[in-house]
Amino acid sequence: MKKKRILLKVGSNTLTKETDNISRGKIEDMANQIAKLQDTCEFIIVSSGAIAVAKQFVKLESQRKELFVKQALASIGQPHLIRIYQEIFREYGLLSSQCLLSYSDFEKEDSRTNIMNTINVLVNNNYIPIINENDTVATDEIKFGDNDKLGALTASLLDVDLFVIATNTNGIYTKASIENGKLETIKVVEDLEALKTQVVNSKSSHGSGGMESKIEAAVVAKNAHIETWIVNGLEDNFLINALKDKVAFTKIK
Repeated sequence: MKKKRILLKVGSNTLTKETDNISRGKIEDMANQIAKLQDTCEFIIVSSGAIAVAKQFVKLESQRKELFVKQALASIGQPHLIRIYQEIFREYGLLSSQCLLSYSDFEKEDSRTNIMNTINVLVNNNYIPIINENDTVATDEIKFGDNDKLGALTASLLDVDLFVIATNTNGIYTKASIENGKLETIKVVEDLEALKTQVVNSKSSHGSGGMESKIEAAVVAKNAHIETWIVNGLEDNFLINALKDKVAFTKIK
């Protein structure tokens, strides 16, 4: 039976559970769900969090602009981040690998082919690719929005069946419900242009995205005929519960 291919994008705010530290418990939660689903699903993960990990260990001083400090922090944090993933995933019998990509890689045909072939070999051999932007040479994630676009581009290139963005809300809320304080999730979206009028953009404490960047990522996925789900990754068992339709989340057709 052909497995359902899911690209799961996890932002810094989800990985830290809205604290100042990477949450090993959240990565355990992800590993536990993937282990339970591995007979029917195969996974590719796009993970932020390198800068957040580094901030746990170091405080860098620099006379240069903040962007260079963030790039340096990413360089320090990335090995720690992948080590945490590998340690925890191994406990659940899962194999993982690291892939660092830049947006420019998606603009060259040879690079696109190499990415696709390499990740397909990994997935076909039961490795879970954990992808992040190569922040030390590229600045788009820091500028653009917490890997949302990188996730969408990767999902499109690999022709996944489902693109899941784990964030810190129960999907996208209606504008009226945000204004009146009684949050109501938009459950199904057919018209992305109409959806944009509902979005109240705000950025999280660690992430650089916000709901606007997630909508833009969903547009990229929609153009590749891929459905996008925006789910609350702070909740335990968020993916399994979404697949069973047990929780409120936004499904962008």
